[in-house]
Amino acid sequence: MDSFFWTIAEFARNYRERRISPREVVELHLRRVQGLQPSLNAFVHVDEEGARAAARAAEDALLRGNPLGPLHGIPMTVKSCIDVANWPCPAGSLTRKDYRPSGDAPMVQRLRDAGAILLGNSNTPEFLMAYETDNRVSGGTSNPWSAAHSSGGSSGGEAAAIGAGCSAGGIGSDGGGSIRVPAHFCGICGLKPTPGRVPATGHFPAGNSAFGWLGVAGPMARTASDVRALFEVLRGVDPGDALSADVALSALAERPLHEIRIGIVESPALRATPETQQAVQKAARLLEESGHPVEFMRLAHLERMLELWWFFFGTVIGELFRGLVRGQERLLSPVFLEYMEAAKTREEISMQKFVGMCVARDAERERILRTMRDVPVLLSPVSAAPAFRHGQGTYHGENGYLQAMRHSQWLNLTGFPGMTVPMAFSPDGLPIGVQLIGRPNEDELLLRIAERLEEARGPWPAPNLA
Repeated sequence: MDSFFWTIAEFARNYRERRISPREVVELHLRRVQGLQPSLNAFVHVDEEGARAAARAAEDALLRGNPLGPLHGIPMTVKSCIDVANWPCPAGSLTRKDYRPSGDAPMVQRLRDAGAILLGNSNTPEFLMAYETDNRVSGGTSNPWSAAHSSGGSSGGEAAAIGAGCSAGGIGSDGGGSIRVPAHFCGICGLKPTPGRVPATGHFPAGNSAFGWLGVAGPMARTASDVRALFEVLRGVDPGDALSADVALSALAERPLHEIRIGIVESPALRATPETQQAVQKAARLLEESGHPVEFMRLAHLERMLELWWFFFGTVIGELFRGLVRGQERLLSPVFLEYMEAAKTREEISMQKFVGMCVARDAERERILRTMRDVPVLLSPVSAAPAFRHGQGTYHGENGYLQAMRHSQWLNLTGFPGMTVPMAFSPDGLPIGVQLIGRPNEDELLLRIAERLEEARGPWPAPNLA
């Protein structure tokens, strides 16, 4: 059982010491996937033949003393909206159920080049536009900590697979909390990077648009150190992503950590359950005990930022989807139709309106950057509450997406990196994560702080799965 929850470093050490082989690891994980899939339903496609072939190659390389890279022999998964050659990549939609890309997305190829063994791809809501992972292609995904609860969305299948020990890590994507919220629900770590740090080429919906900064692809794993290892493999330039750039490591990431001030986010626009607030307080205490100056940071104009985020994520993207699905409405899932209804507007989206909202977005981004000039890392909840029960992940209402996920959404408007770290449990045993927030292109600093917080927190348990 322990091998299902090894870190990347533990896999590497056990391979090096010949205690287990890549072929044995892959067989164990394929059997675990087979055993848990009926109840968890985290996977859309499992490539047993491909995984076994990759495991044989990994084992041969080890015997020759020639490991393939930093992820050599590590079993991993990919969200099913990301191109993997010859795999079904439906993004949760019947309109894409027959889509099989001819080649790998660059981020997938980078995993392979680093030696990762891809087991399969994971479930999403239709077109990723919900935080309940359910669709008409492959059904709903459950939380590994409680079958009655949701794994979140849109990277809910990825979070469930990793949290259940079916996969050591993988790639998700995030346009409004879609990496961070499922990670929080399922008790794992996840990084929403700065736009362009991980090229989103080969992701659906495409990110190479006038507002490609809204959504990003990023790593998910059980520990912050594993997320860092994945980020180091995935980051870098790709010509298919207009935002990708060769970013120099910030000098701040090399400074002594005790010099890094951390701000606890305060805003009347945000709320959270008592146990969620207690998790943030615990994280703040651990960071302070680790030597960080910790202070409260009031974010002004957060309501305006959330309105701007919804204009792009809801109004504009909803209009684009309307054209994409025209004539195929009978194929659409209830959760996607709810998004489309929520995104409806009576106002025509003129070019003047769109440009004006882009200018307003840049102004709010500048305001936050000035606020964070001397406090480069913020701490907040990931969402207002732990995982909800199946069927409760609606768009509206007090517990709906537009209210409960506010802690995460504004980062997608501003293009800031955000990282989920598991921190505590609710009274009924559901994980509660906290969110670390950084300034653009200071992802490496954020990962260092996350690792330090994780170390101060101590070991995180595995879910009790039958």
